[in-house]
Amino acid sequence: MLQAVGPAGTTATELGNHLGISKQAAGKTVDRLVAIGYLERADDPTDARRKIIRMTERGRDGLRRSAAVFDELRARWVDTVGPDRLAALEDDLRVVAAANLHRLDVPGWLGG
Repeated sequence: MLQAVGPAGTTATELGNHLGISKQAAGKTVDRLVAIGYLERADDPTDARRKIIRMTERGRDGLRRSAAVFDELRARWVDTVGPDRLAALEDDLRVVAAANLHRLDVPGWLGG
C-alpha cells in the first residue's frame, strides 16, 4: 500500500485502481494507516473536492526499512540459488506480470 501511494501522493480512487481493489477497500486501509501514522490526508490544491493521500515521515521510514529487509532476503536467495538462477526467475516474473500494473518494486530489484 505504501509503495503504491508513491512520493507525490495519490487519491483513494487512484490507489484502488493501482492495486486492483475497490475504492472502499483502499479507503479502509488508508484509514488504518492514517490512524497509526504512516499516511496522512491533505487537501488537493487543484481540486477542493479531493483529498490527497501522502506518506508521513514514519511511512517513508517504513518503506526504507522494508527495502533493506528485502535486499537482505534477496542476497540470501542469491547465496542459495546463485545469481544466474535468481536473474532468470526475475526475468520470468517480468514476463508473467501484467505490464500495465503499478510498479511496486521501490528498491528497483526488478528494474529494467
